[in-house]
Amino acid sequence: MKRQPVIFNSLSQLHKAMGQKAPLHPLISIMNYGEANFDPADFEHGIILNFYKISFKTSFSGKLKYGQGFYDFEEGGMSFIAPGQLLRMQDEEADYSGMTLHIHADFLRPYPLNSTIKQYGFFSYSAAEALYLSEKEKATVLSIYQFIQDELNQRIDKFSQDVIISQVELLLNYANRFYDRQFITRKAINNDVLVNMEQELESYFSEDKSLMNGLPTVNAIAEKLNVTPRYLSDLLRNLVGLNTQQVIHEKVIEKIKEYLAKDELTVAEIAYHLGFEHPQSLNKLFKRKTSLSPLDYKKSLMS
Repeated sequence: MKRQPVIFNSLSQLHKAMGQKAPLHPLISIMNYGEANFDPADFEHGIILNFYKISFKTSFSGKLKYGQGFYDFEEGGMSFIAPGQLLRMQDEEADYSGMTLHIHADFLRPYPLNSTIKQYGFFSYSAAEALYLSEKEKATVLSIYQFIQDELNQRIDKFSQDVIISQVELLLNYANRFYDRQFITRKAINNDVLVNMEQELESYFSEDKSLMNGLPTVNAIAEKLNVTPRYLSDLLRNLVGLNTQQVIHEKVIEKIKEYLAKDELTVAEIAYHLGFEHPQSLNKLFKRKTSLSPLDYKKSLMS
């Protein structure tokens, strides 16, 4: 019988399983995983948390996979997990020390953050796409965690939830800023991903994979590059100002133009070779991107 991951529906369940004291508040808590006392073998098939998990990891053990290679991240950073994601103790939950903030969705429900939290794309990133902080950034993040912990340690009153929610929003907004900085400072690594994507797309069309599989999808390209779809789109927006779907479309337009310039295939045949279900779909995409129909573009090459 196939073993299933362990599912935690409440913070109390998680604290107990990790050998920690019961949370001070049933819907929000901060835990130091470096002090956790549990046997990883109990969770060999992974865990699923039905609440948000925002980890400030001050040190990792070992290396994490990023794109096509491995990189040391011993100085630590942050990771963001949305409810329902499968975590593996061997990677996402590898040994680390630091503080982790757990937030049940019910804690957010009375506030606009309940909806806007879904707009923070880093909750869809993998562990290898974590946020790595400068010393100054670490101090900023640590101060927010300590503020929330101090608020939890005090007597809970009618203002406590408002105050904590404001700090959670502040933490997420800083994370947005710091990720934007990371896309810039890790440009060499990110450019490797961009080069590899160009190679994957070129290979996809030159080897006629589109004949069998249709147009390349965002998920398929991200999987080939060993990054999450959301991270890839965010990275590309920062590097070239386009998301993954737009970059794919740019490559498709480039290939259509190549075929039209050779003047060996009809538009319908080009559509077939590139993986379009219907020639009309090719026509529509090409005109939207170039303001010309494929036939008008071909005529412009002859004038």
